[in-house]
Amino acid sequence: MTHSKKEVIFKKKIVVAQFLKIYEENPNPKHIRKVVDILKGGGLVIYPSDTVYALGCDITNKGALERIAQIKGVKLDKANLSFVCEDLSNLSDYVRQISNSTFKILKRALPGPYTFILPGNNNLPSVFKKKKEVGIRVPDHNITRAIVQELGNPIVTTSIKDEDEVIEYTTDPELIYEKWKNLVDLVIDSGYGGNVASTVIDLTGDEPLVVREGKGTSEI
Repeated sequence: MTHSKKEVIFKKKIVVAQFLKIYEENPNPKHIRKVVDILKGGGLVIYPSDTVYALGCDITNKGALERIAQIKGVKLDKANLSFVCEDLSNLSDYVRQISNSTFKILKRALPGPYTFILPGNNNLPSVFKKKKEVGIRVPDHNITRAIVQELGNPIVTTSIKDEDEVIEYTTDPELIYEKWKNLVDLVIDSGYGGNVASTVIDLTGDEPLVVREGKGTSEI
């Protein structure tokens, strides 16, 4: 009895990100929970904000943080990453006590298109212990804040840059998906994003210092 030969081809498994449509006006809670489940499982998510599309992960997941650092091509303890919070209520979890004048600036500007550099405290996750400062974001965007609220803690984030020398940020979520689908676990489609990043303001000194001019006015 003869048997026909069968050719068995082993292919390397390639993980392809999910592409999920979420509307900012009324984010579907089921979709938000799906995003959060991926974050809690150590996944990387590209999400919209009030400025540009960004890459984020759960602040408590070291493996996910290391993946972001690897994508950026830097060591984790050297990576400049910001924390996205739902509001200012849990600011003291990661930031040392700040002055009343500093808090008034934060209250006036947030939620909004700003990243504020503040003095970090000893409660920062272990991978950030060496950092004396931390960037804080509270975006004025329903999807972003819904994700953080459902997650129960901040996400660590970095903006999605474009390799084009003229177009600094990619605004089309479908183009973002094509570029990032083998690097992340989920890309949220919330329509075209912005192409101007947040204004970065350092509040660790005696006076506010504008580090980067962005979408937010520097006069706060």
